Amino acid sequence: MSDITITMPDGRTWTPKFVKEINKEKCIGCGRCFKVCGRDVLQLVGIDDEGQYVAVGDDEDDDEYEKKVMTIANQMNCVGCEACSKICPKKCYTHEAMSE
Repeated sequence: MSDITITMPDGRTWTPKFVKEINKEKCIGCGRCFKVCGRDVLQLVGIDDEGQYVAVGDDEDDDEYEKKVMTIANQMNCVGCEACSKICPKKCYTHEAMSE
């Protein structure tokens, strides 16, 4: 099976690549990807000292987690633009084309 390719009005082709994974070890929780994604795909969470996800709230809650990381909350909302990956300073993202 081949990847789905879209032909743009000007004749160029584009193959959307959808978010598949975020490397939690590389992620610094900066939120740049969250800001650039208008599709509600991502969610910032904290990771506690036991490796469990903790909801991120007020700055007062910062002592509840060791670090913040981005997670994929609504993968089906992704349109394959890869804006999150392009803005990520740590190159945490893996994207994959959808096959027919």
